[in-house]
Amino acid sequence: MMTGAWQSTENVAADGSGEAAEQRVFPPQLLRHDACQFTYEEKCSPRTSHMQWLTYGLYRVAAGGGSGELHHPREETLLFCLEGTQRVSVEGTDYELAHYDTLYIPRASTYEIADVGLQAGLIAVCRAAAESAHPVAYSCWREVQQDERRIRRLDGKDVYIMFDVDRPADRLVAGYTIYQPHVRAWPPHNHTDQEEVYIFTQGHGAIEVYPDEQRKTFVHSVGPLDAATIPPLNYHPVFSYDEPLHFIWCLAGARYWVGDKHEEFMDASVDRLTT
Repeated sequence: MMTGAWQSTENVAADGSGEAAEQRVFPPQLLRHDACQFTYEEKCSPRTSHMQWLTYGLYRVAAGGGSGELHHPREETLLFCLEGTQRVSVEGTDYELAHYDTLYIPRASTYEIADVGLQAGLIAVCRAAAESAHPVAYSCWREVQQDERRIRRLDGKDVYIMFDVDRPADRLVAGYTIYQPHVRAWPPHNHTDQEEVYIFTQGHGAIEVYPDEQRKTFVHSVGPLDAATIPPLNYHPVFSYDEPLHFIWCLAGARYWVGDKHEEFMDASVDRLTT
């Protein structure tokens, strides 16, 4: 016998008398080939890049739409809300994400996404292999902007640490960096124990990713929703053009932010830095 909303009403009484209850008729839907409530676009993964852990993609949510259950059995996940207002339900607990809010979802937790702002939603999603499950962690962009403990002030640019090492995780650390116009990263730095993805969210600029000065073969202009993968040992300076440039940085590996580990990065007292 069928169960749920479409259960047959034959021999089902509304009042227990044995008389059949009237069955409600629901309207159908025409689903055009280009209509969609929720999509995932995978941009890179360990299978398609030279990285060991990081996968990056985008969730697109139609206005008023949403997903079914989502589940990453061997990965921890970070969501970055870029457009719209989304309700994310993690194991039955709801979190509302507005512009630039960030949510950490533990390994193997199920979650669902629903648009609640009547505007199409866009969420950047970064995942990394994890062995342990840690608590859910929500970071509100409006609050982080007012919390100097979560901000690192550099010359012409500010770093907002949305998911810091004080939040338990296996490998992920992440935040936003905002450059003022006509600013470059200094000093260039690379990582021996972290891989990274930069996801540009606002403005226009350029990025270089290279192993040494003689091999600057990756030099590209970038704009909104362009991204770059940064395997270990690659320097990766960014340059802004005539407007502020925003980007997500998401690290997987050893859990630290370069400026918190090396004072030379903060005071620019060296011409390059290996971490």
